[in-house]
Amino acid sequence: MFGLDDWLVHFSDGTTLLFVVVIAVLLGLRHATDPDHLAAVTTLVTNGRGGATRLGLTWGLGHASSLMLFGVPIVLWKAYLPPRVEQSAEVTIGLVIMALALWLLLRWRRGAFAHDHAHLRVPPRRTPWQAYGIGLVHGVAGSGGVGVLLLAAIHSQTVALVALALFAGCTAISMALLSTGFGAILGRPGAQRAFGRIVPAFGAFGLCFGTWYALGALAVVPYAL
Repeated sequence: MFGLDDWLVHFSDGTTLLFVVVIAVLLGLRHATDPDHLAAVTTLVTNGRGGATRLGLTWGLGHASSLMLFGVPIVLWKAYLPPRVEQSAEVTIGLVIMALALWLLLRWRRGAFAHDHAHLRVPPRRTPWQAYGIGLVHGVAGSGGVGVLLLAAIHSQTVALVALALFAGCTAISMALLSTGFGAILGRPGAQRAFGRIVPAFGAFGLCFGTWYALGALAVVPYAL
């Protein structure tokens, strides 16, 4: 994001194992802060069922699964997904973010977040398996991301595979931490009381961002992540 991945990787020449490990960990921990991930976690956790940490971890594991599935061929054989497939994955991510935002707004409209004394009325919502599926879609597009491409440039394939695994694993951990933090903020008494008023802002942000992300993937609007 904004050249930060390139800046991190330039600290290593790709041959020193310790530096490669550190850089892979930092890339993974930073990866969750990409704007599309922030937009997704905002609506995912707000819609979620089963705890913010659990949702974030399964989301991250889905993302990591795709990173490994499509990242290994990149590292070993420089076999990249066709541009059309990557573009389709990016568009799908935008549509998923939009769908999550619309569902959030629909639930708010139906009174799901009405504050009634100490309770919020919460009908069935996103499950960890659904979060895992969303993470899988994110990971397909992420397999062509800057982090994987830079790790693929490491001279030793063995070291590159280790770095890829660390990158994917730390991505899952950072997504769980991000979701946990967001859930903790929403769980505060003040946030609970104001929840019904702030949900529309989350929904509107997700809807606008998802629309821009999908149109950007189609090169209809400027796309500069």
